[in-house]
Amino acid sequence: MYNPQLETFIRVADAGSFNKAAEQSYITPTAVIKQINLLEDGLDVKLFERTHRGLHLTKAGKSLYQDAKYIIGYCKESVTRAKNAMQEDTAVLRIGTSPMTPAQILVELWPKIHSICPETKFQLIPFDNTPENAREILGNLGQNIDVVAGIFDDTMLNLRGCAAVEISREPICCAVSIHHRLAGKNTLQIKDLYGENLMLMHRGWSHYVDQLRDDICENHKQINIIDFDFYNLEIFNRCENSNDILMATRTWEGVHPLLKIIPVEWEHTIPFGLLHSPKPSKMVERFLSAASSVMD
Repeated sequence: MYNPQLETFIRVADAGSFNKAAEQSYITPTAVIKQINLLEDGLDVKLFERTHRGLHLTKAGKSLYQDAKYIIGYCKESVTRAKNAMQEDTAVLRIGTSPMTPAQILVELWPKIHSICPETKFQLIPFDNTPENAREILGNLGQNIDVVAGIFDDTMLNLRGCAAVEISREPICCAVSIHHRLAGKNTLQIKDLYGENLMLMHRGWSHYVDQLRDDICENHKQINIIDFDFYNLEIFNRCENSNDILMATRTWEGVHPLLKIIPVEWEHTIPFGLLHSPKPSKMVERFLSAASSVMD
């Protein structure tokens, strides 16, 4: 599916050392170096600067690193999708899951749902939360993945070409580093955010986030808003490393171990539910109906 040397390249880049990468790969450092040399020769690019201080990615290496991670992830997901296509049992519900779209709520609801749909089994399909995957998966729900649990609104549904069943309205919270001055609080007042940087998704992503943005801009100018473009692990790492505050919901409590998600004393919420194809199969329709009924 792809050049296996790419996996070795990623291990070396992450470890910053041929020896450490060799330990993780259960091969010798010499074998690792040989693979990297072959990869550089085959691509005709220099991927690492080798110094007495260690290995550092070149500009070409940094570019390939990002693409290689996507290529490997996509190829692995392609194999999973191919195996899923072989499933003859049409009563298998395929639930997409990623750090940003955890399936925990469905796992908790499953005993009740199963009592209504005893013939339905479910299968968790992991995927990397990247902009490319978000477009592909949400735009093609029903093909390889049937349902994804996550926050949404009409703007996002129209953008991604999918539909949703609302399960709950989640209070918009704030995520902070466990070392942040606010981490000792269990609830925040909006004035606690004065003088802080608050990271929000860019305008137009969600009507509900835009309402929060407008409230802050009009009534709480002491809060500095920082825009970003996509929720993924990188933005959670940025929150922890920069000591900035990140808009979050309780559904993301397990995403980053060094962040604490704290509710805020404001009225802002966002829908959370099950995203699905605008034209779901009969099995998915029955599942969605069962999920809605157990939440009533």
